[in-house]
Amino acid sequence: MEETIDAASTNTEILSIPDPATLASVLTEGVKNTIGDSRVKVTYEPEYVPAVPPAMPDIPLEQLAGMIKATVKVEVLDGNIAYLKIQHIIGEEMAQKVGPLLLEYIWDKVLPTSAMILDFRSAVSGELSGIPYIVSYYTDSEPLIHIDSVYDRPSDITTELWSMPTLLGKRYGTSKPLIILTSKNTLGVAEDVAYCLKSLKRATIVGENTAGGTVKIDKIKVGDTDFYVSVPVAKSINPITGKSWEIDGVAPDVEVPAEDALETAVAIIELRAELPELVQAAAALVADNYAFPS
Repeated sequence: MEETIDAASTNTEILSIPDPATLASVLTEGVKNTIGDSRVKVTYEPEYVPAVPPAMPDIPLEQLAGMIKATVKVEVLDGNIAYLKIQHIIGEEMAQKVGPLLLEYIWDKVLPTSAMILDFRSAVSGELSGIPYIVSYYTDSEPLIHIDSVYDRPSDITTELWSMPTLLGKRYGTSKPLIILTSKNTLGVAEDVAYCLKSLKRATIVGENTAGGTVKIDKIKVGDTDFYVSVPVAKSINPITGKSWEIDGVAPDVEVPAEDALETAVAIIELRAELPELVQAAAALVADNYAFPS
């Protein structure tokens, strides 16, 4: 990158671009073409104020219930199939705080179902601590599973994420079908959850290749200007595959347009439900017509 910057410093054409926003766009394209990472962006933001993570607010339970209903859609489809559409993956702290509400409004409704569809097609934000929380509901309590490792560059610390031995409410288990819907807009933490469950062979991914984001982005101010560079500062490495879903995204097991993913998922679940009867019928056919005492 240093060599490329030195070479580009002799190119004065971009200095003639009067509009800062246009200049930022040109710089972004240059950076993407140079390092091949679509997550790195240059922006012009004269009014930018660094975000400070808020403390856990003391919100009445009624308001929390409203927030949950706004970000999670829950429904039981025909065939006893649970459907959960999630736009934001909450962290463990928030999950613990709203646990009783999660059980009442969501989990108690879907727990008795025979299959589940998680819709991450619009999931673009989330908390890192929510990854083991969600994954654990679809694994056994023992043995504990190392599901992800996240390296944080600023601190030079690698954090291992493991499945959780205890959870609020009962687990959905490991035997019932689980399908995750994805789109090209599925981003960040939701990609991590999908990749973890896919790598564990616990979920089937249906839809489009995901965005290929990251678990953490920092925005760095460029000198004494109003230009900022957004740079990934952490990396997820799956302990099972030894690879990361970042940049390339999570590839679906069944690739279909995002708008057709739900219909396809239902068809897959219905077919899987019929398989035992089909196998039994085939076995009976063989036994009746092609089996001999010898």
